[in-house]
Amino acid sequence: MSHSTTPPNSERAVLVGLATPTIRRDAAERSLDELAGLADAAGATVVERVIQERPGPDKGTYIGGGKAASVGALAAELEAAAVIVDGELSPGQQRRLEGVVGCRVIDRTQLILDIFAKRARTREGQWQVELAQLQYMLPRLVGSSEALSRLGGGIGTRGPGETKLETDRRRVRMRINAIEREIERVRDRRSQLRDRRHKARVPTVALVGYTNAGKTTFFNRLTHATAVASDALFVTLDPLVRQAKLPDNRVLLVSDTVGFIDRLPHGLVAAFRATLEEVADADLVLHVIDASNDDRDRQVAAVVRVLEEMAASDVPRIDVFNKVDRLSETDRRHLHERYPDALLLSAATGDGVATCLEVVTVRLGLDTERVVVEAEATDAVAAAEIARLYQVGRVVSHEASEGRVRVEAEVPRRLVDRRPAESAGGVPLPVRGPDANIA
Repeated sequence: MSHSTTPPNSERAVLVGLATPTIRRDAAERSLDELAGLADAAGATVVERVIQERPGPDKGTYIGGGKAASVGALAAELEAAAVIVDGELSPGQQRRLEGVVGCRVIDRTQLILDIFAKRARTREGQWQVELAQLQYMLPRLVGSSEALSRLGGGIGTRGPGETKLETDRRRVRMRINAIEREIERVRDRRSQLRDRRHKARVPTVALVGYTNAGKTTFFNRLTHATAVASDALFVTLDPLVRQAKLPDNRVLLVSDTVGFIDRLPHGLVAAFRATLEEVADADLVLHVIDASNDDRDRQVAAVVRVLEEMAASDVPRIDVFNKVDRLSETDRRHLHERYPDALLLSAATGDGVATCLEVVTVRLGLDTERVVVEAEATDAVAAAEIARLYQVGRVVSHEASEGRVRVEAEVPRRLVDRRPAESAGGVPLPVRGPDANIA
């Protein structure tokens, strides 16, 4: 294959995949395509790709001793600084493979962790990434200065933890414990915020999906926000929550979450628990799918697996096929026929977004009940309650006559069935039926 000039400060890398009886070669090729995208996101230049066919992973070197030697010779010829393996290596496999190929060996998990370290901006995100990195690297620290020094630079070693890794296992464990305490505090704060939202009864919609499915573009379209969106992997790590207004003027909260990926490292799911709990706690999940991706079925399956791992598979979910502007009319029709309950839209152009909001309105408003508030126009408590009606419900009529006010609205049934709950602002929510009034 032809090799392009390596950009400045970019590491040259050889990618290695495995085809087995259970992972056919075409699937291995697609997985290697994704690995190339991950390598690019980490700042590497892919100079060659190799797929080894064998009955299963070799216990010693993952790809077998002979293939490892040929990959090492290829890496030396192409002046590659790293070999990136499309799989998760055990600490022993990584050490032995590194010894044979003669350069740094990075597995898929370590590569993803590196990208997360590169993308994390907030202190919370950095803690979560560092925790996952330390937990991944701890069993790989064999106690020798040589083993520690190999973690000293380049792809797979970046992030808040890189200088802290030059220490012994005991201090690494102490650091892990300290970060876990900080993340638990973050988790408690997020839980308190969610409790306040529950009291205010503002519906929450969480966007989930495979990385680069267009969630952030869709998020910006729904909330008129300006979150950074680009055609790259894992741009969004730190969760964003913004208000969006439904067609009936009700307000809901939309949260944008980290993109999922096939074989997302378990340590990352655990580390990002505080963030991902936003999904499990949502009233509705919009699963954003890249309709233009030929491998979308595998991506959908990967997202569903992560939702199950997060205990969020029971949250009501709508599949949203994004990027349909890249499809032909025939392909759109076939997609609709195959997934009749799904929504088709383009977050980039806005096509179909209004329909999506209407569907969200119905899904969140199916449990509504009509209530009436009548009061003196000068009643401050009633005025505050009417203001809440506009925020949490759909006002059907608002009449003022002879010093009295009468407001009829459709409110979520969960607000009507309960006794008056205190909102975040201390204003009682309406729980009266259509024949009730405030005197």
